[in-house]
Order: sequence, then C-alpha cells, then structure tokens
Amino acid sequence: MDVIYASLIVSGLKTFAQVPKVIQPRVKVVLENLGLPELAE
Repeated sequence: MDVIYASLIVSGLKTFAQVPKVIQPRVKVVLENLGLPELAE
C-alpha cells in the first residue's frame, strides 16, 4: 500500500494529506527514498 500511495502522490492523483494517518509515516519513507521528501509535507 505504501508504494501505491506514493505513486499516486507522485503522479498528482493524491496528496499526502489524503493518505490515511496510519500509513503516512511509511509513505513518507517511500517518498524520501525516491528523493521527493517535499511531497510528504
């Protein structure tokens, strides 16, 4: 799920705020690993 949400954020279909709070920390790690930490704000 983490990678799916991260890819939706990168493609502009979702924002980080739309990610369920429970998995936001894990999605943030994925975005940081992709070199896109600014998308996790």
